[in-house]
Amino acid sequence: MTRRRSQILLVSIALVIASAGGARASTILIANLSNSQENPPTNPTLSGGGPRPASFGTATFFLNDAMTSLTFTATIFNIDVTGSQTADVNDNLVAAHIHASPTVTPTTNAGVVWGFFGAPFNDNNPNDFLLTPFATGVGGTFSGKWDLPEGNGTTLALQLPNILSGHSYINFHTIQFGGGEIRGAITPIPEPASLVLLGTGLLTAAARRRRKARA
Repeated sequence: MTRRRSQILLVSIALVIASAGGARASTILIANLSNSQENPPTNPTLSGGGPRPASFGTATFFLNDAMTSLTFTATIFNIDVTGSQTADVNDNLVAAHIHASPTVTPTTNAGVVWGFFGAPFNDNNPNDFLLTPFATGVGGTFSGKWDLPEGNGTTLALQLPNILSGHSYINFHTIQFGGGEIRGAITPIPEPASLVLLGTGLLTAAARRRRKARA
C-alpha cells in the first residue's frame, strides 16, 4: 500500500470513529476500492492507449440499530464523475452500484442489488443521493441511503445476510470498463472502541515504516 493510500485509510478510520459516536450505528462497514479487486483486474488507459493514473477510493457504511437503512459515503479518485474533469472519455463514470450474492468471493462477480449512480438507480424511496465533485482534481464524494423499500429487484432486508457476511462489494463503472473499473469488498469492522486500537496500531506501523525508510 502506498503512503498516500495508507493516509487515506487512516483518515477514513478516523472519520468512521467520529461518525460512529454521533450516528450510534449498530454496525459499521468499510470498503477500500482498487483496480486490482476487479474481476478481472483493470489497467486504466487513455483512449489513445497511453496510461492514465490508477483509480481508487474508500467507502464507509452505517447500518442503523433497527437494520432498516444503510447509509454510505464513498470518495473516489482519478475517475471523472462529471464528464468534464478530464479531456479524455475513458475515465468518465457511467454507473455505481452495490453488488451482492451468497456466492461472492474476491474472484467472482454478482448482480446489482442497489444502484446509486447511473442505471439502475434505486436510491429513490426517498432520494437521498448526493454527489460532490472535487473542486480541483479528478473524482468526488458520493453519499446516499439504502432504505428498506429500495433495491434492484430485491430489498435491503433480503441482502443483509450477504452484506454482513462479506459477500458484497461496491463497484464504480466507467466508459472504458463497463463491468467495473474499481471495486471494494464491503467488510464489517469492529465497534468504535476496537477501532481506536486499530487506528493506533496502523499509525504506529506507518511511523515505523517511515523511520525505517529514513534509516
